[in-house]
Amino acid sequence: MLTGALLILAPLFLGFAFALSNRRLMTVIHYTVEGLVYFILALLGLGLGQMDGLLDQLTAMAGQVLGLVFVLLLANVAGLWLFHRWQPMTLPPSESDVRPGYRRLFLAGLKPLLAVLAGALLGYFLFAKLPMVDDVATGALMLLLFLIGLQLRNAGLSLRKLLMNRQGLGIALVLMFSSLLAGLVLIPWLEVPWYQALALASGFGWYSLSGIVIGDALGPAWGGVAFLNDVIREIIALALIPLVITARPAVAIGYGGATAMDFTLPVIRSSGGLACVPVAIASGFLLSFLSPVLMGVFLSLG
Repeated sequence: MLTGALLILAPLFLGFAFALSNRRLMTVIHYTVEGLVYFILALLGLGLGQMDGLLDQLTAMAGQVLGLVFVLLLANVAGLWLFHRWQPMTLPPSESDVRPGYRRLFLAGLKPLLAVLAGALLGYFLFAKLPMVDDVATGALMLLLFLIGLQLRNAGLSLRKLLMNRQGLGIALVLMFSSLLAGLVLIPWLEVPWYQALALASGFGWYSLSGIVIGDALGPAWGGVAFLNDVIREIIALALIPLVITARPAVAIGYGGATAMDFTLPVIRSSGGLACVPVAIASGFLLSFLSPVLMGVFLSLG
């Protein structure tokens, strides 16, 4: 387990060490990351489809996912609500009446679910146990993490400036600690050791990574639980942001977790205005960096 966790962290930090200036290369990296994500999610689904007693496993997974989603929602919203009371963020009137295409965003959010479903159907109906699938998935995961490290380093963001954004830093830390507290509360429900519960609570909405990392370490069933938990977080965030961002910006920005710097950012921008953008990017970037680190550390304790 320790070796696997170190494999999670090493390529991420290795990629973060390289500064690139070639925009064409960064575009290639972007599309390669997208392709790798769907490929590995399909492998995750393949593992789910090949499990013995799949229907019984799915019933257990449903309860685990619902428990994670509900307790994390309560803990995160409560923590972010209190943070807003302590460090209120007042928004100016929104500069734009343009609203993002919510239908397009929800349809885009279905793509990873479809990749997992396609893999599960192939594993259940078509393929027997395939040799070297785990090795292929691990190799693809290492490459993915290296490329993600490159993307984080070369996103045109100054880590120093992000850390100096007090609102963004505070939101990220509150979401992290409230999620870890929820993970501890969920130990009896999930019936796993404390470090595995904390690893499951450390996805912060980054479903394309959490499902892969947890699945590689704990097996496809837990990978599916982590994936669904973080996909549902993103879906809830898309619905929650327009409703609460005016009254409680910290709740709206923070609950989306790592997605605040990419997938939910257009909704944050359109609903809360430009003042929310640097806060959302700072919070999302820090959580994107913390998520694989925390998962790797907790999984290494097993």
